[in-house]
Amino acid sequence: MEEAISDQRETRQQEEAANNVQERRRKANEAFEKVASYGLVTNMILYLMKDYHLGVAKGTNVLFFWTAATNFMPILGAFLSDSYLGRFLTIGLASFCSLLGMFLLWLTAMIPKVKPSPCNILTQSCESPTTAQMTLLISSFCFISIGAGGIRPCSIAFGADQLDRKDNPNNERVLESFFGWYYATSAIAVVIALTAIVYIQDHLGWKVGFGVPAILMVLSLLLFFIASPLYVKLKASSSLLTGFAQVAVVAYKNRKLALPPPNASWCYHRQKDSLLIVPTSKLRFLNKASFVAFAIRFLNKACLIRNPEQDIAPDGSALNPWSLCTIEQVEELKALIKVLPLWSTGIMMSINISQNSFPLLQASSMDRHVTSSFQIPAGSFGTFTIITLAAWVVLYDRVLIPVASKIKGKPVRLGVKLRMGIGLFLSCMGMVVSGLVENIRRRRAIREGYLNNGQAVLEMSAMWLVPQHCLNGLAEAFNAIAQTEFFYSEFPKSMSSIAASLFGLGNK
Repeated sequence: MEEAISDQRETRQQEEAANNVQERRRKANEAFEKVASYGLVTNMILYLMKDYHLGVAKGTNVLFFWTAATNFMPILGAFLSDSYLGRFLTIGLASFCSLLGMFLLWLTAMIPKVKPSPCNILTQSCESPTTAQMTLLISSFCFISIGAGGIRPCSIAFGADQLDRKDNPNNERVLESFFGWYYATSAIAVVIALTAIVYIQDHLGWKVGFGVPAILMVLSLLLFFIASPLYVKLKASSSLLTGFAQVAVVAYKNRKLALPPPNASWCYHRQKDSLLIVPTSKLRFLNKASFVAFAIRFLNKACLIRNPEQDIAPDGSALNPWSLCTIEQVEELKALIKVLPLWSTGIMMSINISQNSFPLLQASSMDRHVTSSFQIPAGSFGTFTIITLAAWVVLYDRVLIPVASKIKGKPVRLGVKLRMGIGLFLSCMGMVVSGLVENIRRRRAIREGYLNNGQAVLEMSAMWLVPQHCLNGLAEAFNAIAQTEFFYSEFPKSMSSIAASLFGLGNK
């Protein structure tokens, strides 16, 4: 008996060691990708204004649409991953797209003819970019967005696949710790992007500044495929979009049917060897009188068996999937609908945190000197947001939770909804502080006679911007991790990539 227990323990330790190797290499892959992509975004407004001669408004709009595309593409990437390609193949193809986009962007810096000529210093006149020049630039942005659409939703779900063990009694805690450390390691990568890459762009120029991220993306690809034999690779299920459409159509066809009693399992169609007997009726996060709750109960009609002889094939499958769905299909669509109310709360927070261009212009107009000979690059002030996020994750996971659990004598965790709420509150406070600082900065500019001089540097320390960045970092540490954990726990395993992509769609 003791030998069996010892063998089982040894096997589990070997599995954990293998998982750790997989995770280190997968995280290295994503770390390089984040350093590359975030290193490009940070100073991009300056590149558009100085080299492409775009105004602040037009340059900001270009970056806004690029950011919007980057955050929408993960939804498409997640559906492709969960329905057709699988997470491993999706990440691989997306990495190639990112590399292509970075290479095209590097070409805009290397080849003078693909961007406008420098401004005439004597006449102060600047050429506008041609259609062909803007097409090449926008194409590079599009490929980078497509790459992000495949990497970002699949990476965190792919990492969780390596660790998710339902037979492990500590599985929930393992996943919570994974999500926290995922954001911590991502934060370290972003810090490097906001410091080292920004410094290179400021001091060595755009040719080297865009070339380094492209090289890092090559390393990312190599690390990802070198570790390929070690990964747990789950196969994609059937098309989720088709399944969602089938559930909606069949539920409408059966709209006049009355729902049977709660335990009438014989009335519902389910997959072979399914653990689900009847559709769920308990709505943990919803008011039972709400419209969403009504819609979720209405969807249960999609898996009602009207006539077994006409609806069910001899092998137990549905003869016509557009006339009868499985309980699993219904639950997948219900899972998506149920999270929408909580998902929508992150939209306002995204407006607060994702104003990347304005804080950069703020910092560039303030005194950024730390010493007489060194000043912080304007694009590096976002580092304070990331450092705060990473510091809180470490403090929460390694100090606060263990100490609280020891005092209570049992495991202690802050609920996901509580953490989301705290994050939203801190985000609002960050905007209040930001507004106060901007009011002071604007008054100082008027007083010093720089009302119409947007290039002037005020005698005001840029350290005034640190509190708002720190509050935004805390807000994201609470809200982002909690939302991702919530989506992943609420969705079926077949929708893990979609769970990860939802946060990016509503946030940033």
